[in-house]
Amino acid sequence: MSTKRDYYEILGVSKTATAEELKKAYRKLAIQYHPDKNPGNKEAEEKFKEAAEAYEVLSDANKRSQYDRFGHSKPGSGGFQSHEMNMEDIFSNFGDIFGGGGFESFFGGSGRSRQRKGSNLRIKLKLTLEEISNGVEKKIKVNRLVQADGVTYKNCTTCQGQGQVRKVVNTMLGQMVSTTTCPACNGAGQTIDKRPPGVDSSGLISKEDTLSVKIPAGVADGMQLSMSGKGNDAPGGGIAGDLLILIEEIENAELKRDGNNVVYDLHISFIDAALGTSVEVPSITGKVRLKIEPGTQSGKILRLRGKGIKDINGYGHGDQLIYINVWTPKKLTAEEKAKLESLKASPNFKPHPDANEKGFFERMREYFG
Repeated sequence: MSTKRDYYEILGVSKTATAEELKKAYRKLAIQYHPDKNPGNKEAEEKFKEAAEAYEVLSDANKRSQYDRFGHSKPGSGGFQSHEMNMEDIFSNFGDIFGGGGFESFFGGSGRSRQRKGSNLRIKLKLTLEEISNGVEKKIKVNRLVQADGVTYKNCTTCQGQGQVRKVVNTMLGQMVSTTTCPACNGAGQTIDKRPPGVDSSGLISKEDTLSVKIPAGVADGMQLSMSGKGNDAPGGGIAGDLLILIEEIENAELKRDGNNVVYDLHISFIDAALGTSVEVPSITGKVRLKIEPGTQSGKILRLRGKGIKDINGYGHGDQLIYINVWTPKKLTAEEKAKLESLKASPNFKPHPDANEKGFFERMREYFG
């Protein structure tokens, strides 16, 4: 993926440019690279989109502030998140950049009708910790509105099939002509003449589709993914909406997620902590044999490097952290009590005066590596 150019450089303005200077610069580029002036020119179309994306960010005070601080950044990094704009976004957001009639009236009513877009669909997808860690491909069923067969259309009588209506206003400077999307057909140029049973007034019918969804490793609970064009079809033709997938993380009974790390609470007996032992602990990839050194203290954190969750931006894996909890028995037999009483006088069973303080700093050093 190529590196994005600086937004100020794209518009040809300084970082101190005013809102009016930004608008003027964008207007100039939009005129130069507008698709109607450059039919079939892919390079001009990309420059047109690039200028619109730059203006969309810099014309918004909050987005501009974030961009000035962080520049371009990947999603999830905590910095500014930009998105590439399509033609529908541009004509929807900046159609009035030239005033009144929008792009269409500025270019003299070129016949370009705003292409409609179908509505988006939203679903929830539940994933286990293992699926999140490794990435997964899921088959899902979605009820979508699609173009129905057997629908016949006729030209819109309001716009005569043009998808636009022109309005002439007499002013002291002469006649002003503006072109707007036809309100009767919403720019389609056609209206439904006949439709089969079960088809709605927009010519759409509900259909169940089975889709294959690739979930990247490292997604998080509450994250939203998008599948372009997998939402509802647009009435009368146009761009299909998107399928928005909300991720829900199924809680794991043993492992808890902490960012890209996973945490496991290990409970061991006082005797195992004192003498040392070997235990099996669960991990995302299966059971792992772990050595407990003699004299291990409660609260100690052991680290299994790379046994956590893969970073969604490709920055390696997190770790698995094992929190040691020394379990103290609540009930003892008379013989057990006697044996422990006999050890009370030994200096090895007396805690060091600053044991708590040492334990805290030791845990912090281990946690932060």
